[in-house]
Amino acid sequence: MAGMPHDLARRLGQRAEAVCRHYLSNGRRSGRYWLVGDVDNAPGRSLFVRLVGPETGRGAAGRWSDAATGEHGDLLDVIRAAHGFVDFRDVADEARRFLSLPQPEPQSHADGAARSGSPQAARRLFTMSQSIAGTLAQNYLCRRGIADLSGLSSLRFHPHCYYRPNGSAPTQTWPALIAAVTDLDDRITGLHRTWLARDGTSKAPIATPRRAMGDLLGHGVRFGAATDVLAAGEGIETVLSVRCTLPHMPMLAAGSASHLAAILFPPALRRLYILRDRDPAGSAACDRLSERATSFGIETIVLSPRLRDFNEDLRRLGPAALRALVRRHLAPGDLSRFLTPAG
Repeated sequence: MAGMPHDLARRLGQRAEAVCRHYLSNGRRSGRYWLVGDVDNAPGRSLFVRLVGPETGRGAAGRWSDAATGEHGDLLDVIRAAHGFVDFRDVADEARRFLSLPQPEPQSHADGAARSGSPQAARRLFTMSQSIAGTLAQNYLCRRGIADLSGLSSLRFHPHCYYRPNGSAPTQTWPALIAAVTDLDDRITGLHRTWLARDGTSKAPIATPRRAMGDLLGHGVRFGAATDVLAAGEGIETVLSVRCTLPHMPMLAAGSASHLAAILFPPALRRLYILRDRDPAGSAACDRLSERATSFGIETIVLSPRLRDFNEDLRRLGPAALRALVRRHLAPGDLSRFLTPAG
């Protein structure tokens, strides 16, 4: 459909030079690229837009990179910056106007429109995001003590993720860590968004830097495919902290205490490690989840942090202390299977 983000980006890429001449008028063509100062059309040569290339992929026509900031994106980002848009609907309308495409007819939710916060909208945002390697999201997680980011396909980064404050305040854009929530068949049903400070050193200075969207109940952010053994906890950073010691054990972050208590179990699951947060909500969720798992004939083993949660243990007590704590609770057969060698 001509209204989908990837299709609009592809069509703009087919007319990449015309788009650049219109929205990046302070630049000039140099071989296969359009050179300009930045995505805001400042004079210079730091940002380069590919004018010739395939229709899809990282080397596609219309893809751009800024050598000064490391940011990259497509021509929809250029249109957003040119007009200062904060709502993607406005970006898409301007792209259709430039391409002389008809504006879409209004659709009801029953007709399949992807309403804000729906699983369809979650899948769209995940598709628009990029790998976390070399981004502010990687910087943020590393500052939280989580350095091993290999195999984390459920995590992505969006450099300009919309944030809508409560009330009538205008929509803002912030960089964000994007985490896919999937069901037992690995279908994306929702997302967790963590908005970050512009330098990636901490969460963004906004009222609610963490929000979820889509269908979350029973599902979670998955790290590895679970069969007979699974570790499950509340927060993404909590689960990733334990994963630093058990990188080969499949894990799931439910997003909250109430969602942890309601996760669905893989059919072959026989042992569940519950990564408890040390607070009343975490204790209650642990008890409910343990009761549910036991009723399905699943063995449960509770891992409790020494401090408030496992990420605080990792940052304040260090990896060696966390490893020693986890080792004491692992089932004998899981020691050699999942625990990494010391050091």
